[in-house]
Amino acid sequence: MAFGRRRRDDEPAKGTENAAEEAVEAAEAEAEEATSDGEGAKGGPWDSEDSHPEMQRLDFGSLRIPVAPGLGFQVNFEATQVDEEGNPLDGRPVAVLVQYEESAMQLQVFAAPKRSGIWAEVRRETAQDITENAGGQVQEVEGPFGDELLAMVPAALTEEVLAEMPDEVKEQIPQEFIEQGWAPQIIRFVGVDGPRWFLQAVVQGAAIEDEEQWQVLEDVLSGVVVVRGESPMPPRELLELQIPKEFSEAGEEQDEENEETFNPFERGPEITEVR
Repeated sequence: MAFGRRRRDDEPAKGTENAAEEAVEAAEAEAEEATSDGEGAKGGPWDSEDSHPEMQRLDFGSLRIPVAPGLGFQVNFEATQVDEEGNPLDGRPVAVLVQYEESAMQLQVFAAPKRSGIWAEVRRETAQDITENAGGQVQEVEGPFGDELLAMVPAALTEEVLAEMPDEVKEQIPQEFIEQGWAPQIIRFVGVDGPRWFLQAVVQGAAIEDEEQWQVLEDVLSGVVVVRGESPMPPRELLELQIPKEFSEAGEEQDEENEETFNPFERGPEITEVR
């Protein structure tokens, strides 16, 4: 199956299908290279109970994520309390966003059954949701971590989105996409089944086609350590995330400078250029 940009009332635009096919070929080439080396995904992600290589990692509770020069980290929150107008009052961390240059990888970890993984089922449900509800297209490919989903979905190009977009990025968008108010976006879904846990990585940006940027994110993912804990949990329930002490220290310094209260629903302190 080859991707084509889905239009509301017209045929696919030229060039979009080629971009998607190139992304598929790149993912398959990476998988073939990993297999030929006999290393797979370099051994990880790892379970905390197993032997794993020592390296500098940020401790997010259930996730311990490697750090490297050029990486940025951000915690995504989900509202747990709202006011009468629906504005968030409190929240819990639900995902970690790893940023590198023009690429981003969102990491989430869930509880899973003891004797079986859930990635195959999650993969089918994700594909169905994208094709039936998001108006997108999906293709299953083999990647360095096993079966993946490569999805193409329409992304809104509202005036607000365009206003916040850097000029150098905006200049690369075909005028027809701006006129119709949306553009195709390729997203890569990677899943790893572990002992009583499931780790999902959602990759967007240049790393879809840029081998150098993807390699940096792949190294991060392969070095992740999952701390499942002993508490029984129903499958698919999010494992608890925590804010690393490095984030807390950065937030305190920011508060002292700005004399403002930390709002978890705004872009918070990041750890960048960690060495």
